[in-house]
Amino acid sequence: RVTMLEQLDMHLSDEPAMLAFGQQIAAAVPSGFTIYLYGDLGAGKTTLVRGILHAMGHQGAVKSPTYTLVEPYTIQQKEVYHFDLYRLGEPEELEYMGVRDYFHEHSLCLVEWPAKGEGFLPEADLSITIEHLTEGRNLKCRATSKKGEVFLQQLGK
Repeated sequence: RVTMLEQLDMHLSDEPAMLAFGQQIAAAVPSGFTIYLYGDLGAGKTTLVRGILHAMGHQGAVKSPTYTLVEPYTIQQKEVYHFDLYRLGEPEELEYMGVRDYFHEHSLCLVEWPAKGEGFLPEADLSITIEHLTEGRNLKCRATSKKGEVFLQQLGK
């Protein structure tokens, strides 16, 4: 019996390493996948999202949708939604913006500050916690679904 990989821990030395890890994620991520991103302000959540989006083929800037809460992207017929819930007042606000419509079998949803939307967001497939260090970042990637375990298995190779 093969045991699935449930957590992958790594150290990334700098921003180029974070962007490269985003490329690895983009290369293996399936459709209908949700990633929660945890970490303090400036930890590198948006940098990781930028790495994912650019590797998928997005041209141009990737800014955190702090005020709009969500930034939609269509890249090679794939729907990608980048959420930043840092400024969300009440989790109920997600209901008014039709948040459930974003999470479907063809979308990739990347959610910064997911705890702010607790109770109104679907479960993630993967959660990535980024810890800011003096030198680089520590990342803990944890599978939170069967799909997440399969993905981590591929990522860990």
